[in-house]
Amino acid sequence: MMTVDKVIPYPVCINVKEDFRMKKRILALLLTLAMALSLTACGGQEETSDTPADEGGETSQGETADIKVGLICVHDQNSGYDVAHIDGLTAACEALGIDPTDTNQVVFKYNVAENQACYDAAVDLAEQGCDIIFSDSYGHQPYMLQAAREYEDITFVSCTGDQAGVSGLDNFKNIFPYTYESRYVSGVVAGMKLKELMDAGTVTDPKVGYVGAYPYAEVVCGYTAFLLGIQSIVPEAYMEVQYTNSWFDLAGEAEAANTLMARGCVIIGQHADSTGAPSAVQDALEKGTVAYSVGYNIDMLSVAPDAALTSAQNNWSVLYQATLEKFMAGEEIPADYATGHANNAVMISTLGKSYAEGTQEAVDAAWAAIDDGSLKVFDTSKFTVGGQTVTEYEVNFSIIDFESGDVVFEGPTENVISDGAFQESVYRSAPYFDLRIDGITELNNNG
Repeated sequence: MMTVDKVIPYPVCINVKEDFRMKKRILALLLTLAMALSLTACGGQEETSDTPADEGGETSQGETADIKVGLICVHDQNSGYDVAHIDGLTAACEALGIDPTDTNQVVFKYNVAENQACYDAAVDLAEQGCDIIFSDSYGHQPYMLQAAREYEDITFVSCTGDQAGVSGLDNFKNIFPYTYESRYVSGVVAGMKLKELMDAGTVTDPKVGYVGAYPYAEVVCGYTAFLLGIQSIVPEAYMEVQYTNSWFDLAGEAEAANTLMARGCVIIGQHADSTGAPSAVQDALEKGTVAYSVGYNIDMLSVAPDAALTSAQNNWSVLYQATLEKFMAGEEIPADYATGHANNAVMISTLGKSYAEGTQEAVDAAWAAIDDGSLKVFDTSKFTVGGQTVTEYEVNFSIIDFESGDVVFEGPTENVISDGAFQESVYRSAPYFDLRIDGITELNNNG
């Protein structure tokens, strides 16, 4: 049975150097003492107050939040993906007594490309005094690693990264939610709508589409879980995937959705970061095409009020808060941290007005089964590869340079099939499900 919060079997170390943090506390105490002595020497007497002075934010327990946090975003508030991270870190900081509006405590870097600009941003945050620095895009990872090597007393966390467990760096971490769980449940929503359309005779071909960014494991894992959720309601459903080769491309995602609808897909899912696909589906629906949308990251009802059924979402605040809590307490943080719906780390958005009758009940049942372990999203009895049931599948967790083919970091090889299921995000937080199951066709795989 798949369990939540399981950590990969790599050595992990304490996230923060105690002497580094102690020096900050001692300095603060010395400054406070010096100020008190200067007041006494001048003959002044300051009135006392029941409310302690705010010296960097108060935690819910009344302890000073002695920390400065940085977040590097690949886009800005116009990207649903980045909004999820910005809101997630903001909520986590507020819960821990860290003021996200105070640049002495939290610094956001927006529109940082996945190149040397990320290293420059990380260095700038380090020089500004950030104790822990997060980045929200996979492509930031090599530059975060570069900075982590140079600033050993600062912790760097790559959200969606996959190299922390094998990098050998004590101050480099990866975090990622169980995205496949919300993908599956959003697929249940889509399946209920597809069944309604088929029962009414409106649709006879149970063909669905998916707009994917790249043919990476993260995307493959998501669209596979999405289809399996649909097939739990409509077993004969099948899928076509159109890639955009970009994480954020309004026009490209709209074009991909239009291509899929032109090929007869009646439900369009997505793993891309803009509102392009849902907007295109809404436009097609208004013009008479039978098509509905399942989004990602944010509620898409504002751009697809009739077409949007729901969106798969991540509650990044759960992962940010868990990481920051350990960091602030000087506790050990795993090299890889992942968790899911049982800890409120994933969810789906409010059902749109076009949802099928009985959908909420089906959603509630799916969540309950996922939480108690009776439903395994990647149950190997529910899919085949090349017509065969997968009983063993070895994944090598070494990091390979895509261009040269050289091994960057040596990692173990694990059989990831056990207890009748593919054990996703157990041996590493970031997805590694890359099986191409029967019933899914990639229309273009040139990423």
